[in-house]
Amino acid sequence: MEKYSIFFRKSVKFDFKKIPKRDLQRIIQRISALAQDPRPPGSEKLSGLERYRVRQGKYRIIYSIQDEELTVWGVKIGHRKDVYK
Repeated sequence: MEKYSIFFRKSVKFDFKKIPKRDLQRIIQRISALAQDPRPPGSEKLSGLERYRVRQGKYRIIYSIQDEELTVWGVKIGHRKDVYK
């Protein structure tokens, strides 16, 4: 399997600023793992959208996958109660 490239929307930069550093390190590791397997066990396809969700502790990582281009785009990262706003 080929490795996917990881990209982020500009708004994700602001999401990162809200997350404590100890949690952010785990989130970054989880996102990095998506380059090898963009649909890991535990990921869920969001209904009605071409996006996926994966959990990292109390946080949710929302992302989209472009298989043709081998890219994963981080769309939203945040606490589970805030991510779907």
